[in-house]
Amino acid sequence: MNRRSTTTPDPRDREENTVAQQPQQSSTTRTPVELTVRPRPGQLTFTAPRRGKPPRHLADFDMAGRREFLAELGHQPFRAGQLSRHYFDRFATAPEDMTDLPAAGREELVSQVLPPLLTTVRSLEADQGDTVKNVHRCFDGATVESVLMRYTHRVTMCISSQAGCGMNCPFCATGQAGLTRNLSTAEMVEQVVQGARMLRGGRVGRAEQEPLRISNIVFMGMGEALANYKASIGAIHRLIDPSPEGLGISARGITMSTVGLVPGIRKFTQEKLPVTLALSLHAPDDELRDELIPINTRWKVDEALDAAYDYYQATGRRVSIEYALIRDINDHGWRADLLGEKLNARGGGWVHVNPIPLNPTPGSKWTASRPGVEQNFVERLRAHGIPTTVRDTRGSDIDGACGQLAATV
Repeated sequence: MNRRSTTTPDPRDREENTVAQQPQQSSTTRTPVELTVRPRPGQLTFTAPRRGKPPRHLADFDMAGRREFLAELGHQPFRAGQLSRHYFDRFATAPEDMTDLPAAGREELVSQVLPPLLTTVRSLEADQGDTVKNVHRCFDGATVESVLMRYTHRVTMCISSQAGCGMNCPFCATGQAGLTRNLSTAEMVEQVVQGARMLRGGRVGRAEQEPLRISNIVFMGMGEALANYKASIGAIHRLIDPSPEGLGISARGITMSTVGLVPGIRKFTQEKLPVTLALSLHAPDDELRDELIPINTRWKVDEALDAAYDYYQATGRRVSIEYALIRDINDHGWRADLLGEKLNARGGGWVHVNPIPLNPTPGSKWTASRPGVEQNFVERLRAHGIPTTVRDTRGSDIDGACGQLAATV
């Protein structure tokens, strides 16, 4: 099974991958290793470096694939249902908890089908424990981050789709680190399952709070999920498929974020999943967006907006426009007006804008807009009839907010 697919091939993305290749690491690696080099300014990396694949895991497959996987390993295919209930419903991994499996050979079976994928090496808390950022180490020493955010009646989890990112946005800590490799479907799902275990165990929030289940998943962690297309789509299905095939999370609670890989958006549209699409725009004009979002040198603002609008037309799901407000860079009133005009030119009711005060990253020359400027930007968008909500910066004090994930151990 190929779990390293990228977006649909396009003549404009046949750029040679310039990320240095490193020797493959042992599957027993548990210490940090240098896996990539920082990209030069504006460099895009569409193809992830080839490295050793993570061990195959139950969550890499749909139910039919799990039966084939077990048969290949010499086990009865019907065990796929039992193991799926343990993993997706009970979040179990210990063989001794799976008493419906035969005692003889149970440990070997579980180790083959549910191998460890992520080791949590650091956890940081904010908001009285309601926000938890976890740094995970993968089998090859690569590190990724996920963030769990507990609210009154819901829990949102931000997950990573790649170790690092090849999109190289200059105000994003992840993009500046470069792309190490794609994550497998199971590595994405395991982030959510580990978060669910934490919630069930009362390790997120205050002791007096009732347990909640994860209700919302946002692909807004490390990486560009549409550049790791096949594995990301597999993860979405594992998240939304009903138990025991998956976690049974509502598709309407899933958000797929992209910086504007137009072929990926077009392909994702064809899936016709009722998932929210979030387009990280950050500038309405090509001159500035070329600087802020290097992918804009391939697919321009209007191309990205057209693809996002067509996604709305196909799915009926309102698109989110993400816009990090950067002081004296992209927060001008005329840019709010231009954004409002471009969105309205494509129709009404199809979009919602989320301005985000820029979250600080180490060594960045940029900072968040002044409060008055932010308010003016919001009011001008609303004057165009565009629904606009400033997003909170949950986890910014633990480097767990948008653009801050750098997998620092």
